[in-house]
Amino acid sequence: MTEVQRYRDWPNLVAMFVEQAKSYADKPLLWAKKDGAWRPWVWRDVDRAVRGLADTLRHRGVGIGDRVVIVSENRPEWAISDLAVMGAGGITTPAYVTNTVDDHVHILSDSGAVAVIASTPRLVARVREAAQRVPSVRFVVAMDEGSADPDGGPIVIPWADAVAGESGEDPVDGRAEALKRDDVCCIIYTSGTGGLPKGVMLTHGGLLSNCAAAHVLLERLGLGDDVLLSFLPLSHSYEHTVGQFFPMAEAAEVYYAEGVDTILSNAAEVRPTIMTAVPRLYQVMHDRILREAERQGGLAERMIKMTARLGRKRYDQGGRLGFFEGVADRVLDRLVRNKIRAKFGGRLKALVSGGAPLNPEIGLFLHSLGLTLCQGYGQTETSPAISVNVPWKLKMHTVGPPLQGVEVRIAEDGEILVRGELVMKGYWNDPEGTARTIRDGWLHTGDVGNLDEDGYLTITDRKKDIIVNAGGDNISPQRVEGMLALQPEIGQCLVVGDRRPHLVGLIVP
Repeated sequence: MTEVQRYRDWPNLVAMFVEQAKSYADKPLLWAKKDGAWRPWVWRDVDRAVRGLADTLRHRGVGIGDRVVIVSENRPEWAISDLAVMGAGGITTPAYVTNTVDDHVHILSDSGAVAVIASTPRLVARVREAAQRVPSVRFVVAMDEGSADPDGGPIVIPWADAVAGESGEDPVDGRAEALKRDDVCCIIYTSGTGGLPKGVMLTHGGLLSNCAAAHVLLERLGLGDDVLLSFLPLSHSYEHTVGQFFPMAEAAEVYYAEGVDTILSNAAEVRPTIMTAVPRLYQVMHDRILREAERQGGLAERMIKMTARLGRKRYDQGGRLGFFEGVADRVLDRLVRNKIRAKFGGRLKALVSGGAPLNPEIGLFLHSLGLTLCQGYGQTETSPAISVNVPWKLKMHTVGPPLQGVEVRIAEDGEILVRGELVMKGYWNDPEGTARTIRDGWLHTGDVGNLDEDGYLTITDRKKDIIVNAGGDNISPQRVEGMLALQPEIGQCLVVGDRRPHLVGLIVP
């Protein structure tokens, strides 16, 4: 059986985890820092905790298809909770730690959640306040000590008690056999551009197909003994699939970063082989490298600029440089690029960008400095990845060709349509919205783009965001904003001007 065939044979995510846990019992899976040191959870320990928590959830009344909300920063307990909810027969419903009480009320009430798993006492208090307004919520599991259990509202169950199990019965193996690829594994609420967030129903098969496509892509870069540094929110479908289930399927190790401010220092410590991030981080990296070069000045600054220039020229010329420039480029590879790679531990096979459009100039700059950067495109509704650039045939102004198993076509009005197992089952409690978005099996993304002669996809804008000025010209504000954001003095910008004779930019220094 080929490696990728496993992804097609696994009937669900629980079965995948159970099989991997048996094969890699004593191998580290999840890492978190405690008291200044990285501490591992081996597969056997994760498996035991998943089964105990699943038993408690089932014993406390979580039935088949019941929704359980998770509110936590990235940590081992997040992954354990996710698997335990599925193992008990429930459906995971992630929520952001930044949600307000009203945000939680909407998600809890709209999903009809019966329980919540939360991390810190502050987050537990916030979700309990929300839960008091939602009668369906019966209890809260608290990951950390110190969470109060006052009168009124759902009870609080300490983590240690929850993972110990309550009935001695283990529902996990039964769910691993019963769940089908078309069954819903999670409901992820999208922030949207207006109105209340909508619950996107993703299936086991959708996530597994995305992981299989990631395997096919990264196999050429040399999969094996991989390490991922996780810092994007696991409540986002991007990190949920690529940062959690993909490494599980590959028996890779996942390190949870201490925070956004410690990403680079954590990377130097754990030496990841794969990192996923949003464009904002790459913008920060771009700015930091240039500021540091300017601070050093002299030869160091000239070397950075020459490395970037030659790397860009090599990209523009299909990998070819003249003799003398080629020699200089190889020397700079050792003197400059190796130092930049070392800041990330020196083992990076790929940086993956997703979640928002990456400015091509930022991507080319980092690529020229020796970092393999693959920009992807996707949506929560597609589990989430649709396409991704490939390092061996890079077109930085595009988001690459569709992933294996993904069909993409362009509608007459330029809208990007997607079909495949990755497409959501629909919007929770919103059959009308589902019918508008999925028609004849094709997901209407709302994005506008085109496919080139090599099948590479270029995103030009959101269908709703296209500006039609007073002269009737169609303008993509995203492109204008991207060029403005390249200026080091500009932090953020917003361009408007629909039905007006000129554009206006709001700029944050």
